[in-house]
Amino acid sequence: MADSTSPDIEGNSSTLIHERLDCAREALEQEDADALILFPSSNMGYLSGFQEEPMERHLFLFVTREETLFLAPEMYNEQLASESVVSTVRTWSDGDDPTVLLAKIGDELEITTGRLLVDDTMWALFTQDLRETFPDATFGLASEVVDELRLRKDEVELENLREAAAISDRVSEAIRNLGEDAIGMTEAELAEEIEQQLTAAGGEGVSFETVVGSGPNGARPHHRHTDRQIERGDPVVLDFGTSVEGYPGDQTRTVVFDGEPPAGFEDVHDAVLAAQQAALDAVEPGVEAQAIDRAARTVLEERGYGEQFVHRTGHGVGRDVHEPPYITEGNERVLESGMVFSIEPGVYLEGKFGVRIEDLVVVTDDGCERLNRSSRGW
Repeated sequence: MADSTSPDIEGNSSTLIHERLDCAREALEQEDADALILFPSSNMGYLSGFQEEPMERHLFLFVTREETLFLAPEMYNEQLASESVVSTVRTWSDGDDPTVLLAKIGDELEITTGRLLVDDTMWALFTQDLRETFPDATFGLASEVVDELRLRKDEVELENLREAAAISDRVSEAIRNLGEDAIGMTEAELAEEIEQQLTAAGGEGVSFETVVGSGPNGARPHHRHTDRQIERGDPVVLDFGTSVEGYPGDQTRTVVFDGEPPAGFEDVHDAVLAAQQAALDAVEPGVEAQAIDRAARTVLEERGYGEQFVHRTGHGVGRDVHEPPYITEGNERVLESGMVFSIEPGVYLEGKFGVRIEDLVVVTDDGCERLNRSSRGW
């Protein structure tokens, strides 16, 4: 066992994480659950300060109504001491059977017959071990508790999201200013240029795989990038972002670097921009998430492009680049101040081009704040 009693985390961040843990414990009681069992994920980072990629070793965070502790490989002692607010760590060595220690922790925390909420994205390998180690327990999903906690962002989270958006804005303008120099570049080359600029501007790499969809490739909403060369007059869909302190940016612009765009492009771009603005204008506390989707969709239907708008209007952004609330028909979730999500209507004309415009917004007391400020023109 290793105990670290003075985590080297900035005071404000440490205080906020402890407040989150207190809220999680209250939520466990309200949901009649006995423990959260989290593996390397955004949830683990949110409730401990320690963020790691999923791996084959047993690394769990236990949060009960009274206690919090880590089960971890001993190689993580130093990292957990410096990056996590959790002071109790039970470690195992390579060559040991970690499920033996897992069983002891269950007895220690008195959760072997309880209701245990495991990370929604936990690998089957680990959920199977938990079920075999605690055969008398019942299991549910951590989202029952954690999703609600993460919906409303605190000021530290908002500061990070604003900075991530500001970096994307600066890079967006720099890429737009390539003008005719972008003609002849491949989508992959332009994606690499975007990613290099994001890092140079202070970002933590990319928050998702950069999308560069030129010409007909832009009609594929989740096209990534290929060796297709950008041609004069091509509409190019650019969807990218970087992270700050683990909080991602996500912005989309559709630009024409040089030359005349194809017939119909200007009308489509104008319609998409109008749809986004209608959605932005609809955001305020107390309205349902689906109302924002309807606002954007109505504009595109009236302009004759309803059938070419083939995805939801937006998604929440926080520790994950896609998380609740989802801005889509059927989602009756009532918006509250502090929620952050994208607004990204798009029109996709197969074999021709696509147009998408995306910004992140935070719900305020009387509307919303648009986090992205770069030009939305083409």
